[in-house]
Amino acid sequence: MVAAGLDYGIFGLIFRSNATLPGVVPLSLPATSTSPDIHLRLGISPHSELELPTEEEELADVSPFTTETGEPVRRMWRVANGALLRISYFDGTQFWLDCKRENLWATWPGNSSLENTLTYLLGPILGIMLRLRGVTCLHASSVSFGEFAVAFVGWAGSGKSTTAAAFARQGHAVLSDDIVALVEKNGTFHTLPAYPHLCLWPDSVGMLCGSPEALPRFVHDWEKRRLALGIDGTQFENRALPLGAVYILGERRRDPAPYVESVAAQDALMSLITETYANKMLDRELRAREFTDLGRLVANIPVRRIYPHQDGSRLTELCKQIREDFANLYLPSAAPERRELAASH
Repeated sequence: MVAAGLDYGIFGLIFRSNATLPGVVPLSLPATSTSPDIHLRLGISPHSELELPTEEEELADVSPFTTETGEPVRRMWRVANGALLRISYFDGTQFWLDCKRENLWATWPGNSSLENTLTYLLGPILGIMLRLRGVTCLHASSVSFGEFAVAFVGWAGSGKSTTAAAFARQGHAVLSDDIVALVEKNGTFHTLPAYPHLCLWPDSVGMLCGSPEALPRFVHDWEKRRLALGIDGTQFENRALPLGAVYILGERRRDPAPYVESVAAQDALMSLITETYANKMLDRELRAREFTDLGRLVANIPVRRIYPHQDGSRLTELCKQIREDFANLYLPSAAPERRELAASH
């Protein structure tokens, strides 16, 4: 497992890890010319490297989600007056992030594994870290439409990953799953690539592949399945792409669903603020910056609401509606700023 100094590119950041990350492809050439953005130490506690008073901890956040016994799924603590943020899960898995957001440690109990730990690391932990580094993140998945990225935003269980997987099986490259990290370059918002897989519940796998068992589990004791990108005609997009449109997944409806509606800028802003990732972690300054960034986004990027059919298996129709709507947004008769954006990419 141990392979010191492996470099990985995830969400536009270079991670230098002391261990291989199963399912994530390391950079072909180590980034020796520049320092990594994040030093990742798996299987190591910061207390083995730093002198920290263990008694100086302040509870910072408690997850609203609980286990069957009523225990919070996750707790977060500020250690030594904020020198570290400790994130502790109900199963004994722990992460520490330093105040500069440049070092990340992880440990797990003897009855767990690195693979189990990665289900946290590549999801909520990276989302928390990105938010604390000032990156605006939507609770969304993203695929490519030509030279643009399209984001599917929604609450847990709304079908973000399933929609992205349906497009992946139709030849659209996937940029990210569950977290869409955005950066603004020269006045244009770009979506950052994450890692080459999608995470799906068995019922989604059944709709997509004909059987809930058609894809392997991430780990043996977790129901979610892994759709690896880069095989069977699927693709992973490793470039940051300009965001072309955002589709908010609405509630499922009867016929004539699926269909798309426009969303007024104010309503779009409130919807996106609600669906930003790990927003409870932000202080007042970061929250204000996020509000400003999203205000510019809804002023310049089309935000639409798509209502899927109550029959979840009608994914082909859903994709068709989104594809046709996106094409109409970038016809010559579309808004001048969108024509200019399309022409520049």
